[in-house]
Amino acid sequence: MDLMVMENLLFGRTATRIYDLKGSLRNRYNADSSGVLLDQNFIEAMLISPVFVGNKAKHILERAVWNDTSFLTSINVMDYSLLVGVDEERRELILGIIDYMRQYTWDKHLETWVKASGILGGPKNEAPTVISPREYKKRFRKAMSTYFQTVPDLWSSNFITNPSLSELSEDNTKDNTEEQAAESTP
Repeated sequence: MDLMVMENLLFGRTATRIYDLKGSLRNRYNADSSGVLLDQNFIEAMLISPVFVGNKAKHILERAVWNDTSFLTSINVMDYSLLVGVDEERRELILGIIDYMRQYTWDKHLETWVKASGILGGPKNEAPTVISPREYKKRFRKAMSTYFQTVPDLWSSNFITNPSLSELSEDNTKDNTEEQAAESTP
């Protein structure tokens, strides 16, 4: 008998919403909003009430996802999820990769081929839900990077697009250039 013990990410936390994100939109909507929500639910919620993370937090999240998905791909694992708990009381996100037990064995490889070919019916031109660990990793990384938006700050391009701030930036550059020219003139 095999036994695996995993950390309970939500222990001692009050998560008002819990999402199971895989980076796919196919069959990823839960109409029962009281249960665990999926990718389409997350996107829908972000349109109404976006959750922003700081630049540093986003970088840390992307590094963690990058490292974890690299490891999982190296051992031929696919079909994992990012568990996201929203703790509104503490104004925190609880994050962790879960469901990393399924290896891409010959049966999953065959399932990918059968579903992609449309032999047993179903949409022939639609991407299969079961994909190789390399493809899964690419899709997962892209989605997680897209799902979590950064808070606009002084250094982001969105901040500088404000016309008054752009003009201010140009004025400062012009003033600095004039000062440098004046200092170099004897």
